[in-house]
Amino acid sequence: MNLRRLIPIFDSSVSNWALEARLLRWLTLIWLFVGLIMLFSASYPVADARQGDGLYYFKRQLLWVLVSLIGFNIIVNLPLQKILGVSHWFLLLFLALIFVTLIPGLGKKAFDAARWIAIGPIPIQPSELIKPFLVLQSARLFGQWERISWRVRFAWLGIFGLVLLGILAQPNLSTTALCGMTIWLIALAAGLPYKYLGGTAIGGVMLAILSISIKEYQRKRVMSFLNPWADATGDGYQLVQSLLAVGSGRTWGAGFGLSQQKLFYLPIQDTDFIFAVFAEEFGFVGSMVLLALLATFATLGLIVALKAKNTVHRLVAIGVTIVMVGQSLLHIGVATGSLPTTGLPLPMFSYGGNSMIASLIAAGLLIRVARESNEAEVVPLRKPLLENGRRRGSFQKNKN
Repeated sequence: MNLRRLIPIFDSSVSNWALEARLLRWLTLIWLFVGLIMLFSASYPVADARQGDGLYYFKRQLLWVLVSLIGFNIIVNLPLQKILGVSHWFLLLFLALIFVTLIPGLGKKAFDAARWIAIGPIPIQPSELIKPFLVLQSARLFGQWERISWRVRFAWLGIFGLVLLGILAQPNLSTTALCGMTIWLIALAAGLPYKYLGGTAIGGVMLAILSISIKEYQRKRVMSFLNPWADATGDGYQLVQSLLAVGSGRTWGAGFGLSQQKLFYLPIQDTDFIFAVFAEEFGFVGSMVLLALLATFATLGLIVALKAKNTVHRLVAIGVTIVMVGQSLLHIGVATGSLPTTGLPLPMFSYGGNSMIASLIAAGLLIRVARESNEAEVVPLRKPLLENGRRRGSFQKNKN
């Protein structure tokens, strides 16, 4: 592989890409650039207070972005068939790591949830890293559903079930719901019978209700979401501060870097509630521009899916679009009080290397599908065929 292709700005092959692939690449880079600017603003006060360096989180995020962009460019230049051929190994690896997080002493806890494994100074969050590979393997399974045996079907459905149960046990209800909906929607797009889909949907809802019933903090979050002002200094505090931030932005926003809620009023403003800071600084207009960016990404993703000639490739495009846009909308829904408070990062905005890697790998997969769906390989005619054609033409001429 040409090493220049590992760095996006030096990838000379881009000019030969299909239109949708080039548009998605630029849209991804714009999304990333805006996200970095927003993280700089949202994280500066808390980084200055905790680390004595306002740029601490921003500089660490830049390192993760560089690593992620290398992975992104490998994906966009690697045949999708090769990626699909190894996706199951990555899925099984991250599934094992998800269960490692549940082992006391190995799993790193934050906010009463064991979601990380600390490898030296590097925190690994397998529930984030597994997302693109869950899309790939779901597309492989459901795209070939009619050609595989029930033994293989049950085996992979069981593995998907273990992924969801492992993430739920951390506990991480929001990521479990996102992964479950992604698998279900890929199966729906593949045309699986409604009797299977209906039963699975009912089972998923019942599992979520059971989790909320057992976990007291999840139950409190749901109740505080219904009326956060009833306990504005307790369980509803986070959502109330987020709503104050969003409302303070008004039409045009307070201006870049001028958010007041990020000054230790709004908790975890650089990760789970970064959209609230964005809305405060850029207002209604800025929020609409961000939603327009997401709508454009979703539209291009669906166009790529419709143009894909291979069923598995089509399902990969649909799955990536669901993960990227769906997770963004869930994050925005939480920050605006439209959904119960959950810990879900905004792709390419929120601080965190695992989320950044997963987001850019997913975007790279969508671009790769766009490239393979539109860039037809030109096969030259072989000389014997040309010579035979000339002979037949000469024969016809002589005959006439």
